[in-house]
Amino acid sequence: MVDIASLRDAYRTHKLALFDQLRSARAPTRSVHTVLRQLAALADETLGALWADAGFGHRLALVAVGGFGRGELFPYSDVDVLLLLPEGEDSGVEPARLEAFIGQCWDAGLEIGSSVRTVSECLDEAAKDVTVQTSLLESRLVIGDKKLYASFRKNFFAAIDPQAFFAAKSQEMRHRHQKFDNTPYALEPNCKESPGGLRDLQTILWMTKAAGFGNRWDDLARNGLATAFEIQQIKRNEALLSLIRARLHVTANRREDRLVFDLQTAVAATFGYVGESQRKASEALMRRYYWAAKAVTQLNQILLLNIAEKLQPQADQPTPINERFFEKGGLIEVASDDLYLKDPHAILETFLLYQKTIGVNGLSARTLRALYNARHVMDSKFRNDPVNHATFMRMLLEPRGITHALRLMNQTSVLGRYLRVFRSIVGQMQHDLFHVYTVDQHILMVLRNVRRFFIAEHAHEYPFCSQLAAGWDKPWILYIAALFHDIAKGRGGDHSTLGARDVRRFCRQHEIPREDAKLIEFLVSEHLVMSQVAQKQDLSDPEVIGAFAKRVGNERYLTALYLLTIADIRGTSPRVWNAWKGKLLEDLYRLSSRVLGGRMPDPGAEIEARKREALVQLALYAEPLHAHKALWETLDVGYFMRHDANEIAWHAKQLSRHVPHAGVPIDPHTPPIVRARLSPVGEGLQVVVYTPDQADLFVRICGYFDQSSFSILDAKVHTASNGFALDTFQVVTTFIPEHYRDLISMVETGLAKTLREAGPLPAPSKGRVSRRVRSFPIKPRVSLLPDEKAQRWLLSISASDRAGLLYSVARVLARHHLNLQLAKVTTLGERVEDTFLISGPELQGQRAQLAIETELLEALAA
Repeated sequence: MVDIASLRDAYRTHKLALFDQLRSARAPTRSVHTVLRQLAALADETLGALWADAGFGHRLALVAVGGFGRGELFPYSDVDVLLLLPEGEDSGVEPARLEAFIGQCWDAGLEIGSSVRTVSECLDEAAKDVTVQTSLLESRLVIGDKKLYASFRKNFFAAIDPQAFFAAKSQEMRHRHQKFDNTPYALEPNCKESPGGLRDLQTILWMTKAAGFGNRWDDLARNGLATAFEIQQIKRNEALLSLIRARLHVTANRREDRLVFDLQTAVAATFGYVGESQRKASEALMRRYYWAAKAVTQLNQILLLNIAEKLQPQADQPTPINERFFEKGGLIEVASDDLYLKDPHAILETFLLYQKTIGVNGLSARTLRALYNARHVMDSKFRNDPVNHATFMRMLLEPRGITHALRLMNQTSVLGRYLRVFRSIVGQMQHDLFHVYTVDQHILMVLRNVRRFFIAEHAHEYPFCSQLAAGWDKPWILYIAALFHDIAKGRGGDHSTLGARDVRRFCRQHEIPREDAKLIEFLVSEHLVMSQVAQKQDLSDPEVIGAFAKRVGNERYLTALYLLTIADIRGTSPRVWNAWKGKLLEDLYRLSSRVLGGRMPDPGAEIEARKREALVQLALYAEPLHAHKALWETLDVGYFMRHDANEIAWHAKQLSRHVPHAGVPIDPHTPPIVRARLSPVGEGLQVVVYTPDQADLFVRICGYFDQSSFSILDAKVHTASNGFALDTFQVVTTFIPEHYRDLISMVETGLAKTLREAGPLPAPSKGRVSRRVRSFPIKPRVSLLPDEKAQRWLLSISASDRAGLLYSVARVLARHHLNLQLAKVTTLGERVEDTFLISGPELQGQRAQLAIETELLEALAA
């Protein structure tokens, strides 16, 4: 009888020795398959010993299926087996013995995934479930009855419908790719399941095996499905992806197929990547991964089309497009395999035809292969060819298909070979905690967003942007600016300045008129300015608006910058954009447009206009004629400049009846008034607090929102002449009650109670920090500078986002008795960039300033 403990120890010892081989940075990439086969053989040996000990003999068969059936086993993958029983007769093996065998497998250290079936049961399950069919497709006999296994194989392959299997696996692949956003460039890709991952290559082999075209890569070349060079590229990239996945398992000490941030640096070290920082090492690894995944994606597409054509030859006859191209089955096909070698101008013409030809939705396998084989033709001579310059500009002038064409150019590596500077950012990671795409994917996303402003079907998404775009005469200017705005990232230095230099060269090469070229260069060099001003500065200050308008120069430049800014923010991450950011940018656009249109800001006239509009709205509320006066008489110019007419009317409606009579001393026990409503600018709530002012009022309000899981987007703090505070907040929460009125009632009641009781300040909440923040933390930064008039101070902070952060900052301000007048909270993914306008006597002393900055840094780093 086998000694399970000894067997387990021997299996573990040999397995760990193989793990050490996988970790070795000196081992050649392709040696990974040798180690994976040795791991499978070790599992086979252990299973054989257990099988013999169980005494099953040759009455049934133990069959390896799934990945284990391929004869390779990743370090922490399941050992999937099928216990195949004889058909139509008693095997003589009690179910309890089978269960005992599976239990012993686990005891010996094998992570078993098992099923027990007869041949007919296997066929029935495979007919119902393509996943079972796929698992059984990759089977091999480990030990047991050879005739039984041969019978299973014969019946199984006789039952497979190659065309139905191809259709099912193609659909399964599409759904899997959609799950990963149809891109191999996720910042934490799954090296097995993501587009361009190992699963894509395995799917090809499953299809060819089911169709009888072979089950090894060399068989595909012999059957005319791929060239010898393509097979060489597939083997090379498959080996790299397999090695990354194997080292991920070993590094994580568990089954882990995602290149998560926590593990990227450690896995990079196994490849010998040890940079100046963790970021450099992980960037080197991820860049290598992305290029491999991209190559797999391209080759996978060629092979899929070839398999489809071999399984079901096209009945459609090719239709000539011109003397160089045909349209066949909705795909563009080259007239000859060496077209691009003979006529490199046809390369860009391919994508122009893809845009212009109605009914075309892709490139044929023959065309994709011809492009792949013509990579060396796309050299400096190709990039500097005036004919190619003209073709590329014609693509940007086409009324349709621009985004699709440029994405296809990137997928086929043509875009990076035509624009050399673009090639350097393909697969370039961005460690800024708010971009969720690599640089090339972000650029193409921004281009898509700009393009949608000019498409009528998308006018409902951003009506104001679409309105501005409708009056814009040269959309291609914005397309080029989008293409170059981040193209210099990762080079070191200011990417805006470097990108401006790159686009200046592009404009010169492509003979773009001087005035248009100046605008494009301006957009690239200044593409960050508008969001910085809108989200960090006081838009109620005429000097801020005047300075920004002067920097922009004219309304044409302003409109272009506004459209690019919206598209850029929207292209970073679905989580970064919100309606409040949209309002700030639109406010900045409209205010600057007035200045540039010759209407210099007149605060007095602006305030009177807002008051008139607010009175109209109050009349619609059926408020008494002079009900607003009691409140308005206590408010200064700053209040009316910082609130729009809608907010002014809402405040008057909610608060006027609560204003104490003039000359009546303030009762500190006056109950606070808290009112909330759905935010008029989008998601979340707008909350107003009216209560006798006190030193720690702002921090108590922040404490309530922190404890109630609200995030503050904006705060406007005012102290009226009667000593009352009138503070307005924009807040959002992930907590969604059954009805929004319940949420409003909760805030009005809960915040009023918090202010009324005025107990000890609660400790800041301590939510879990995300993996991205742990892996790529931002060094906290604090800046405290006086404004130009030296009357107020501008406090800017930057840090990794976490629960309780704003409340922690507010506590520091309260300790130093600082008055807050304005707060702008900008969350960029998992990074915060907050700006506060503050005042207070402690700010006048240098020692006190230093103490405040030190305490803020401690609060941010906590």
